[in-house]
Amino acid sequence: MPMTKTIASKAVLNNGIRMPYLGLGTFGSERGGTLPNSIRFALQCGYRLIDTAAAYGNERQVGLAIAKSAIPRREIFVTTKVWNDAQGYAATYAACQSSLAELGLESVDLYLIHWPVEKKLTLETWKALIRLRDEGKCRAIGVSNFTIRQIEHLVAKTSVVPAVNQVEFHPWNFPQGLRDYCREHAIQLESYSPLANAKRLDDPTIKSIAAGYDKSPAQIMLRWALQHDVVVVPKSSHKRRIQENAAVFDFEISQADMAALDSLNENFRASWYPANWPAW
Repeated sequence: MPMTKTIASKAVLNNGIRMPYLGLGTFGSERGGTLPNSIRFALQCGYRLIDTAAAYGNERQVGLAIAKSAIPRREIFVTTKVWNDAQGYAATYAACQSSLAELGLESVDLYLIHWPVEKKLTLETWKALIRLRDEGKCRAIGVSNFTIRQIEHLVAKTSVVPAVNQVEFHPWNFPQGLRDYCREHAIQLESYSPLANAKRLDDPTIKSIAAGYDKSPAQIMLRWALQHDVVVVPKSSHKRRIQENAAVFDFEISQADMAALDSLNENFRASWYPANWPAW
């Protein structure tokens, strides 16, 4: 698989758009006055991807931080998402306009369906995303938390393949089948909660491997995902951790250690997962 060599490395999406491999997640920063400072520091450290969502309640803060940055807008990859209560063709179209107004942007680089909901409703949402892309409101469109079957349904009905599928992805939740499917169909897999929400940083295997590379457990987890050719968006509001999370491009995990990390999978979810998952 292609190796990410520097913090400036980018994945090429299936429509030719280039997406940074490392980004700053902003979930949980809805009321945090530190978010603009976190974004500013991340950009100073070389991050060029900022991930937000309507449901996070912080799009305005994200937009203001980007506007105040010395980094040109064209160099910053902005992702946002439509929430469940705004799904459906007309509602999604309006939701995107609202997100753009909150962000203070004419377009976003990536617009995602945050979660799949009822089958017909989500299909109408996907059709709205296609229109928004065609109108230039978003440069690329994709999905989040979608299964193979759900992706296939959208493609079968519209012939439009998502550019990205953003899912929880870390050594304890390693969906190999989904990874292989996305790779085969040129869908870029992206990881939220790549650090498992810090719930497994004391894992003996992670700690042992980290010691061998003189890296932190968090850095090993991020590097593991990158070597699976997965985009990562770790969230942090602490300068030291933002900087630490960016220092993952100066080493490579061996095949043996990658296999050991792969074997940790136990379908563990560190983030919220709906009890009434739509099976479709």
